[in-house]
Amino acid sequence: MSRLLKTVLGVLAVMAMSGNRGEALAQEDALVVRIAEIEVDARFVKEYAAALTEEADASVRLEPGVISIFPMHQKERATLIRILEIYADRAAYESHLMSPHFLKYKATTLKMVKSLRLVEMHALDTNAMTQIFAKLSDSR
Repeated sequence: MSRLLKTVLGVLAVMAMSGNRGEALAQEDALVVRIAEIEVDARFVKEYAAALTEEADASVRLEPGVISIFPMHQKERATLIRILEIYADRAAYESHLMSPHFLKYKATTLKMVKSLRLVEMHALDTNAMTQIFAKLSDSR
């Protein structure tokens, strides 16, 4: 089992054991979950996708506190990007913002982005997240 997956499962196990009220508090203190909604200039779709793919890979591979940087685009409008971001905690998120690969990504893609909206999320069912990551691990 990878070190990242062990970290994810450990964080989620603590949250699951803490009960409903404690779960909400643990999630606020622990996980940072958000969806980035990005619109990319159509002239730069391929270039942007390459930069984002490189950044997402480096973030998950190199940063223990980055649980997910999962980029995707709408099937019928490749200019509309969504990224599911999950960080172990606020410190992991803030560290990510200072990482060399993220800073390179931001500098490289600044001219390509028409709009960016960061939507803070709250997981309704952290047990489902544990099952998803376990299933992903089992399928590899």
